[in-house]
Amino acid sequence: MKTSARLLRLLTLLQSRRDWSGADLSERLAVEVRTLRRDVERLRELGYEISASSGVGGGYRLGAGTTLPPLRLDDDEAVTIEVALGTVAASIPHLQDTALSVLVKLDQLLPARLRRRARALHSMTIAMTGGPKVDPALLATIATACRDSEQLLFTYEDSRGHTKARTVEPLRLAHTGRVWYLVAWDVDREGWRTFRVDRIAQRGLRVGPRFVPREPPEDVATYVSRSIAAAPYRSQVRLILRGSAAEMAKVVPSWVGVIEPLDDERCVFTTGGDTVEAMVAQIVLAGVDFELLEPRDLAPRIREIGQRLVRGARVR
Repeated sequence: MKTSARLLRLLTLLQSRRDWSGADLSERLAVEVRTLRRDVERLRELGYEISASSGVGGGYRLGAGTTLPPLRLDDDEAVTIEVALGTVAASIPHLQDTALSVLVKLDQLLPARLRRRARALHSMTIAMTGGPKVDPALLATIATACRDSEQLLFTYEDSRGHTKARTVEPLRLAHTGRVWYLVAWDVDREGWRTFRVDRIAQRGLRVGPRFVPREPPEDVATYVSRSIAAAPYRSQVRLILRGSAAEMAKVVPSWVGVIEPLDDERCVFTTGGDTVEAMVAQIVLAGVDFELLEPRDLAPRIREIGQRLVRGARVR
């Protein structure tokens, strides 16, 4: 492998995770340790801040320098950034100018084949505004803690407006239904939890010590779907839908609720909402007949909303 190609490969590896041992890097690059040291020094001369530690457990870490050096991206990363910047430019007011500036620079450098991919994706993407605002700096801090397996300490406000200090071991960020969620192990409660990022207080947020990642409770996407179907809301409802689980999964987004098969023609649907109207909207979204399971005292409110809709639909 030529030196220039090897340097790019080394840079890509250093960007992929926080810490690397010299032995691991040498093995990945198929070079001797002395060659690795020379390559690291060349990257430093190019402006990359790479710290090194010796002894048992020593290795290399790519850090932030005083200037921003070139960033190595693969094809998928470049396309993703192009589409994301376009979405940000169209939907987040205080970042529009900056996003557009970076978008112009990136678009200028993208090969034609990647530019076509990015524009095709962006043309089929709709930016849905109106969700809770989240500071990008907060997202970046949480994402970095997830990547580096570092605890987070913050104040959290639950759906009832109560605040409490939390210490968590962050696993993953998820964005569903215009809301950002953090999946994490709650150290004090000794269990997995999902936290709405817009309810995490940015002031006082601290990064704690590193931890050994735990096995997630199940497939993360499934866990998030189950959690946000009811947990973040003041109320929840369970009902039987007149349609198979496979059919309902095609029309009900995963972030709306949890669908569990009952038999070939029916399934159990669990969803939640801060208001009865919000939960009824989720039910109507399924577009099929249903049977209320619980809470039974919700039936009069559903009838009341149904009558209101009937009155509004009368043609005069």
